[in-house]
Amino acid sequence: MEGAAYSGSVPTEAQECLMKRLVTCLLGLSFAGACMAAPDMCRYGVYDGQGKPSVVISNPTGGAGAPERYTFIDGRRGDVNGKDGLVRCAQDVVSVRQDNGLYAAQPRMPLRETPTRFKSHGTELAGVLIEPASANGKPPLVVFVHGSEKTPGIGGYYPYVFAAQGLAVFAYDKRGTGASEGDYTQNFELLADDAAAALEQARTLAAGRYSRAGFFGGSQGGWVAPRAAALAHADYVAVGFGLVMTPLEEDEQQVVLEMKEKGYDDKAVTHAREVADAAGEVMASHFRSGYEQLAAVKQRFAKEPWLHSIEGEFTGPVLAENEADLRRTGAPRYDNLNIVWRYDAVAAIRALDIPQLWVLAGDDREAPNAITRERLSELKKQGKPIDLYVFPHTDHGMYEFVQDADGKRHVTHITGGYFRLLADWISQQNHPPYGSGQRMP
Repeated sequence: MEGAAYSGSVPTEAQECLMKRLVTCLLGLSFAGACMAAPDMCRYGVYDGQGKPSVVISNPTGGAGAPERYTFIDGRRGDVNGKDGLVRCAQDVVSVRQDNGLYAAQPRMPLRETPTRFKSHGTELAGVLIEPASANGKPPLVVFVHGSEKTPGIGGYYPYVFAAQGLAVFAYDKRGTGASEGDYTQNFELLADDAAAALEQARTLAAGRYSRAGFFGGSQGGWVAPRAAALAHADYVAVGFGLVMTPLEEDEQQVVLEMKEKGYDDKAVTHAREVADAAGEVMASHFRSGYEQLAAVKQRFAKEPWLHSIEGEFTGPVLAENEADLRRTGAPRYDNLNIVWRYDAVAAIRALDIPQLWVLAGDDREAPNAITRERLSELKKQGKPIDLYVFPHTDHGMYEFVQDADGKRHVTHITGGYFRLLADWISQQNHPPYGSGQRMP
């Protein structure tokens, strides 16, 4: 899941085919032609470890010809039939390498999967309800809210990771992706309406079979899920590696973090913040104004060595353009997703009196969260029922990483305990420790 204001890639033909294969499989239909499953592809779902960690097989995001992905509940991830050789698939049989080097087949966990279509503001969206085939009691129901990615939500790993831990899950393709209609957007208010409609549909499909219902949103979903929770009168909301700030502040905080990591002093950091603010004014005006302020800071700091090394979420690209080009084509290139640049995330959270879980990555470069921690702590002091966890030495997506001497990071796996924490909290259980996760007082 991605958190940048406008990141991700357009779904490829291969991904569309894979998604269609999943939907038709759920419907019990055959799907012939170019999208027919290859011999080394396995059905998306959960494969039971029978005493050992279960593994989820999900859709790829790497384009045409990309292998399917595996995800263990303990956070290990990789390509099916990949170089690491950990998870194999052949003839729809999933095998996992054991400690002795031999492979053991893992059966597919039976799940009740109900495909559906529902409408939000006249646009028809595709969804699927995933439930335990036989549940002891009524499990919680969680609606999975996308981040900024353009890949379909159906067939992704998060819904199946939740299902593997006994939750009922509703996943849907964001408008303009997968089997859903409409145009892709990152307008948080419209996406919140879509998410609220998804919960309404999920409640209808699962009527009488769930205990409480709410949302999980990762990354950009942290802006969407709280607002959707208020609209849908949800029972809870959980957020992973999200932000409690405006998208403009996200860009500024990225710039500040970059400057600090490069060793610049406080004075340079303050000046870089001024540059980011000027770029933000142009962005927030939808490229209609702010050019005088931007030109002034560019001229003022023209000789500073850091000026042209700034990246941020959008400040770097805006700085690199001349004013004439920004005026002509800036909006369609950098502001074409209907983002609410001054979105009031604090107000969305303050409007809720339901339990909230926020899980943050301790060393998040893409969504620096120092301000988010401060604001969540202040909201807790005001009496909001917020649980806050931080996993140290993790980057965006809750990935642990190794870092080169030049600062480049290489992700290794999703940090252990993160998935268990989400499922336990949603289920109103508490079985710490959750890996390196620290509950903030």
